[in-house]
Amino acid sequence: MAIASLTLAALTEVLRPALPATADPLGPTALALATTLPLIFIRPQPVLAALTVTAAALLAIPAYGHVILSGLPALAISLYVIARHHHGRTATLFATPFALYALTGEDRAVPLLIGAAATLTAGHAHRTRADDTRRRAADQSYTGTALAHAALGERARIARELHDIVAHHVSTISVQAETARFTTPGLTAEGAATFLAIGDTARLALTEMRRLLGVLREDPPETAATPPERAPQPGLDQLVALVDEARETAAGAVRLIVSGPVTALDPGLELTAYRIVQEALTNARRHARGGAVDVRLTYAPRHLAIRVRDSGAGAPPHDTTPGHGLLGMRERTAMAGGTLRTGQAPAGGFLVEATLPIVATESHDS
Repeated sequence: MAIASLTLAALTEVLRPALPATADPLGPTALALATTLPLIFIRPQPVLAALTVTAAALLAIPAYGHVILSGLPALAISLYVIARHHHGRTATLFATPFALYALTGEDRAVPLLIGAAATLTAGHAHRTRADDTRRRAADQSYTGTALAHAALGERARIARELHDIVAHHVSTISVQAETARFTTPGLTAEGAATFLAIGDTARLALTEMRRLLGVLREDPPETAATPPERAPQPGLDQLVALVDEARETAAGAVRLIVSGPVTALDPGLELTAYRIVQEALTNARRHARGGAVDVRLTYAPRHLAIRVRDSGAGAPPHDTTPGHGLLGMRERTAMAGGTLRTGQAPAGGFLVEATLPIVATESHDS
């Protein structure tokens, strides 16, 4: 409807009596149609439609002494669409004829060039904003996917580490059940069968755990040339050695401060605490080289508090994507049912604070 209205207005403008008389109205009619009617094809053929409208608008000046006013909206729409959907070189090519016409010194040429340039710039700005929006959405999607995969990897790694601790407890159950069959005075046949069933169940659980570990393991198959690394999972009793190692490799001072009554905790909880301190020291070594680091452990009746603070510059302001170290801390803390806070310290530097609940358990290990 709008295109039809512009076309009718253009025909009225070129055929009205006030314009120079012409013996043949075919030329003015074709020119009026060329300035507006190609908008019908602006979506399927934007370049061809814009070329036609631009050529007709410029040809109307020498033919009638001015631009066909009804064709200016069509010209603006055509140039805007070109700049919005095509690269900058295409928009520059469409601006060239207006620039060349402005060099002739005609009074009408400069306003026409300014209008064309403004329209092309607006279309290009819209294209740039749309591209930036799509790029940010793609980056956010990629970042979210990468973090999700990293979280899954961290959980698998944590599960592999906890396997040794759980396997130790299950093995203890199996050994105690087998021993109880022969050391319990006056044990009935039913009681011996019960202990035997407990031992069988524990051994079956160990077998299933080994299969689960095989699923979680991402390492290549074990070969004679690359024997598997076997070592006990670390606990808080190895924290002094960890701090000493960090002190030797870091340029700044590293202090370990322990408060409260030191007690043996669940091995899984101690592993979680050790890894959190380890990741925090690694983070400080990377981002606060030369700064002092304080590691504080506070033993309370119901929780263990961990606080690691460095005196470096802290994380860069633009760095909002957590690394795998911080992600590992969050996953470990969540699995332990605790809370974690990381970020800038009030007086400068980077701060890691974790609170891990202590679940009262009674050990029966032999």
